[in-house]
Amino acid sequence: MYYLYMLKCADKTLYTGITTDLGRRTIEHNTLKLGAKYTASRRPVKVVYVQEFKNRSLASKEEARIKKLRRAQKLMLISEAGKCQRNK
Repeated sequence: MYYLYMLKCADKTLYTGITTDLGRRTIEHNTLKLGAKYTASRRPVKVVYVQEFKNRSLASKEEARIKKLRRAQKLMLISEAGKCQRNK
């Protein structure tokens, strides 16, 4: 299982990535040198969006699509996902 995730950094910017272990990757972004260079100076980060995929190819395609979105569109995506979670 692959996870596409978006992080909200301490400076309110957004970071998008994919992983097979979301918990481990979040810890890496927040504490270790294994996190992305982008998040290293923007800690702490918080997961604000997650989507599951059955393979890396599908996750990578969606990651590329999301990275092309404007910030407002990404925030709308996060907001809509939050509404779906609250309605469950």
